[in-house]
Amino acid sequence: MKIEASGRERPFTTKLVAHFELTKPRVTLLVVFTTAAGFYLASSGRVNLVLLVHALLGTALVAGGTAVLNQFLEREADGRMQRTRTRPLPSGRLDASDAVIFGGVLVCGGTLYLGLSTNLLAAFLACATAVLYLFVYTPLKMKTPICTAIGAIPGAAPPLIGWAAAKGHLDFHALLLFAILFAWQFPHFLAIFWIYKEDYQRGGFTMLSSVDPDGKRTSRRILAFSILLFFLSIGPWMWGLAGMVYLVGAVLLGSALIWFGFEIALCRSMTSARHVLRASVAYLPLLLILMVIDKTNG
Repeated sequence: MKIEASGRERPFTTKLVAHFELTKPRVTLLVVFTTAAGFYLASSGRVNLVLLVHALLGTALVAGGTAVLNQFLEREADGRMQRTRTRPLPSGRLDASDAVIFGGVLVCGGTLYLGLSTNLLAAFLACATAVLYLFVYTPLKMKTPICTAIGAIPGAAPPLIGWAAAKGHLDFHALLLFAILFAWQFPHFLAIFWIYKEDYQRGGFTMLSSVDPDGKRTSRRILAFSILLFFLSIGPWMWGLAGMVYLVGAVLLGSALIWFGFEIALCRSMTSARHVLRASVAYLPLLLILMVIDKTNG
C-alpha cells in the first residue's frame, strides 16, 4: 500500500517542484530584494508595511512568470546547453503547455494584483518589464550581442517598481537607482557569458563572448562599466539619497570591482572572469544594504 501511494504522489510532487524551479527562485528573490530597496528608499517617514508586502508579492508573481515564459521560449536552446539541459522543460519533467499556462497566469495575475493593491504605474512598469524581457531581449539573444544592453533595461527596472508603488511617481533618485543597476549588469553578465562561452555557443546564443574570441572587447567592456558604475554609485551621496556611511562603502565596493576589472583586462583568463562574477554578486546587495542603512541612520 505504501509503495502504491508513493507512486501516485510522486508525479504531483515532481510537477510541483518543477513548477517552482521554473520561476527561478534565486533570480526572483533578487528582483524582490531590489524592489524592496526601491520601495524603502522612496518612502518618507514610516514605511507602509502592508503596501510593501503587496508590492513585493505582485512583483514576485510577475518576475516568476517571466522566468517561466522565458524558459518556454528557450526550451530547445536550453536542451543543447550543459548548464540548462536539466531544467524542467528540456528534461521532460513538465510539458511546454503547462509552462505557458503557469507563466501566463503568474504574469497577468501579478500585474492585476499590483494594479489593484498598489497603483497603475507600478503595474505598468512590471508588465512592461516582462514584455521587454520576453519579446525583445529573449529573441535578440539569438541574433546580436546588443542583447546585453537591451536586457539590462528590464533587469534594472525592479527598483522603479518599488519606488512607484511607494510614491506613485518616479523622480531623479529613482532613475539614479535604475542607472546603477543598469551599469552593474554588464560586468556581471559579461563575466557569466565569458565563463560559459562554449555552452552559449552550443545553445545558439549570440553573446559578445561568441564573437570576441580573444576576449579583448569583453574584458574592456567589463572594465569600462565597472568604472562607470563606480561614479554612478557616488550619485546617491551627491544628491542626498544616502550619506557618508554609504559613500565610504560605495567607494570600497566600487574600487574592488574595478580591481577585478583591471585583472580581467590584463589577464583575460577564466579565473579572472570568475573573480569579476563573484565580486559583482557581492557588490549589488551590499551597496543597496548600505544605502538602506544610511537612510535609516539619517
